Amino acid sequence: MTAASDLPTALPYDDETYAGLQKSAREHLWMHFTRMSSYDNADVPVIVRGEGAYVYDAKGRRYLDALAGLFVSQVGHGRTELAEAAAKQASELAYFPLWSYAHPQAIRLAERVANYAPGDLNRVFFTSGGGEAVETAWKLAKNYFKITGKPMKHKVISRTIAYHGTTQGALSITGLPGLKAVFEPLVPSTFRVPNTNFYRAPEHGDDLEAFGRWAADQIAVAIENEGPDTVAAVFLEPVQNAGGCFPPPPGYFQRVREICDQYDVLLVSDEVICAFGRLGHMFGAERYGYQPDMITCAKGLTSGYAPLGAMIASDRLMEPFLHGTETFAHGYTFGGHPVATAVANANLDIFEREGLNRHVLETQDAFRTTLEKLTDLPIVGDVRGDGFFYGIEMVKDKATKETFDDAEAEKLLRGFLSKALYDAGLYCRADDRGDPVIQLSPPLVCDQEHFDEIEQKLRAVLEEAWTKL
Repeated sequence: MTAASDLPTALPYDDETYAGLQKSAREHLWMHFTRMSSYDNADVPVIVRGEGAYVYDAKGRRYLDALAGLFVSQVGHGRTELAEAAAKQASELAYFPLWSYAHPQAIRLAERVANYAPGDLNRVFFTSGGGEAVETAWKLAKNYFKITGKPMKHKVISRTIAYHGTTQGALSITGLPGLKAVFEPLVPSTFRVPNTNFYRAPEHGDDLEAFGRWAADQIAVAIENEGPDTVAAVFLEPVQNAGGCFPPPPGYFQRVREICDQYDVLLVSDEVICAFGRLGHMFGAERYGYQPDMITCAKGLTSGYAPLGAMIASDRLMEPFLHGTETFAHGYTFGGHPVATAVANANLDIFEREGLNRHVLETQDAFRTTLEKLTDLPIVGDVRGDGFFYGIEMVKDKATKETFDDAEAEKLLRGFLSKALYDAGLYCRADDRGDPVIQLSPPLVCDQEHFDEIEQKLRAVLEEAWTKL
């Protein structure tokens, strides 16, 4: 078998090397969230190179990365200065933990992130990724209330269909029953409220603001039902990902903030996807004008060039830990890794130098307008999102909004769309965590040329999909 050191740098890979990769993948690689039987009689897609908004597979085929990897590659692929920043840091200090010690890159990045964050969110706790950031936020919420005289406040409220991670705590907060069932029992004391999917609003379907007020008020109802002295936090994404990009109605987060203040409940803005330019701001909370008590983030912090996440907390939450023997007894071996934080600093340099947030804000309307052209297709029920973050919901009947049953969704998404989109040279996500949707989150460097390519390839595939229903 071909050794890793023998792999060619030119594309396409030769037949022998490609066959060796396929054999090794089938025999040894356990891919994440993957139905492994899908590759019993099909090749495993092997992506080997990236440049700008595109990635290339081992056979030399090019794909527009319309998902930014996994909502990650904000500055695009192939940025040699990020690789150079990693190499430089590794040669100086490859590793040291943040357990009672610090290093310059983590110090610099913590100050930088705190300066970007809204209000008094000045305390940055680094993790390896987003799920760990969510775990950290829940643990801090419980710890904080225990040492400030409210030891029963431990429960968490989140929204239906929302995804917050795969670790035991983060999965418990997640609102996707099918994703949780095989791992139960999970961490108890999490409760769900309605999300902000206006397309399928159960109340006030003709009034967006009234719907938003109703959805926010359900958080107060849940707090009252559980007992305000037992609820510690509410976890909400600025734009909810799972289900296909649910933006907040006007006034929604302002009402949520009022409710949290009324009941002394912490508002956690889960921005693992929405932070660092995805919505045209460093943080989604800024776009929608609300002040969280904590922000969780990851992904775009390094644009995927190294694994890194963070929980950003207010000065109020840090204050009890600044005195006496109090310690937040929590941490990760690789949280705030020197190489990862060096890459993050270099990544944020690119953000500032190239004005990526400004670029998103200047081109977001064009992206929306281009995607909305697809609404003339009978299979497209809704196009929704903000910034560079969109979901396209597919339906059987546009007039009634009738969706697909489980068998039909299986046939549509896994039986046709996933492979057809990839074959068309478009990497995105066909997802049924909720009603069937296609999710799009291209690199922040994309422009009209890329928007048009996305629309044209989606159109061709969706037109064919409709004929197969």
